Amino acid sequence: MKAIIRASAAIVIISAVLFYAVHLLENSTATSGSGSISVYNWGEYIDPELISQFEEETGIQVVYETFDSNESMMTKIEQGGTSYDVAMPSEYAIEKMKENDLLLPIDHSKIPNLENIDPYFLDLSFDPGNEYSIPYFWGTVGIAYNPTLLEGQTFESWDDLWNPTLEQEVILVDSAREVIGMGLNSLGYSLNSTDLGELREATDKLKTLGPNVKAIIGDEIVEMMRREEAAVAVTWSGQAADMMWINEDIDYSVPEEGSNLWFDNMIIPSTAGNVDGAHKFINFMLDAEVAAQNADYVGYSSPNAEGIKLMDPEVTGDERFYPTEEMRDRLEVYENLGLEMLGVYNELFLEFKMDMEK
Repeated sequence: MKAIIRASAAIVIISAVLFYAVHLLENSTATSGSGSISVYNWGEYIDPELISQFEEETGIQVVYETFDSNESMMTKIEQGGTSYDVAMPSEYAIEKMKENDLLLPIDHSKIPNLENIDPYFLDLSFDPGNEYSIPYFWGTVGIAYNPTLLEGQTFESWDDLWNPTLEQEVILVDSAREVIGMGLNSLGYSLNSTDLGELREATDKLKTLGPNVKAIIGDEIVEMMRREEAAVAVTWSGQAADMMWINEDIDYSVPEEGSNLWFDNMIIPSTAGNVDGAHKFINFMLDAEVAAQNADYVGYSSPNAEGIKLMDPEVTGDERFYPTEEMRDRLEVYENLGLEMLGVYNELFLEFKMDMEK
C-alpha cells in the first residue's frame, strides 16, 4: 500500500514539474516574440547607450550580435539557426539577399523618421524605392596614414603604397572586395570588373606589394595604427576617423584613381520573429538626435540630413569623410557580381595571401 502511495505522489510531483516547465516555455516564447528583438550588426557599429535608450523607451529588449563580413552574415541568416529581426548589410549583399528571398519588405508607414534621410541616399540602384532596406551609414575605402612616421609622405595615388620605403609598413583590411578592388583601381580598372584578364593582372600586381604588407587584419587595424605599430592602412573611412580621434597625426585620403563608395542599410530578414519590433528599432535609429549621437560615437558618415544638423560642423564639413556629391560621383558602388564571380574574387584574394606567406 505504501509503495502505491509513494508512486502516486511521485506521479503528482512529476506532473506538477512538467506543467511548470511548459508554463515557463510558453512565457519564454511569448517574450521572444513580442518583447525582444535580435539585432545583427558589424562590430563597434552602434553606440551601446542607444540600445539601452531604445529598451527604456519601448520596453523591447535587444539581443545584440556582431559579424565581421557580409558573407558570414548572409550564411548565418540563410541557415536560419537564429531568428534575427534587424541586420545591417552592405549594398551588394542586400541585392544578393533579395535574390535569395532572405528579406521582408519594409512598411514605410511604420517608419515616419524616414523623412529625415537625405534623398541622395534613397532609391539607390541596389534597392529601388527602398522596398527592403533603410540607410544606416555610408563611407569610402581609402588610405589612412601617419605622415610623422613617413617623413611627410602623402597618398594621392594607390601606387604610392608600392613605394619601396614602406617595407613592412602597410596594413590591409581582410576583405576580398576591398583588396582586389584596390588592385583593380590602381590599374585604372573598375572595382566591379568581371574580366578575368584584368583580375589576373590586379592579383599579380598585388603580389608585388607583398614586401610592404605588415598584416591583413580586421578591426585590430585601428589599434595598430593608434599605437603607431604601422604607418599606413588601407581601410574604411570610419575606421580611419576612429584612428584619427585618438592619434591626431593620422590622416586619410581617397586616391585619385577612384575607390569604393559604400552604403550599409538596415534590413529585416525573412526569418524575423518580431517584425513590428524591428520596424520600431529602425524608426528609432532614424530619429535625428539618435542618428547624430550614433554617428558621433561610431565615426562613420550619416545619411540622416536632420541628424547632421545637430553634429559638429567641423566633422560634417570635413570632405575626407563627407565628400561632396561631385566627389562621390567619381567613386564606384559595389555591384552584386553573383556567387560564381564572388568565388573568383575570394580565390584570388586567398592566392595573394598565400603568396605573402612564401
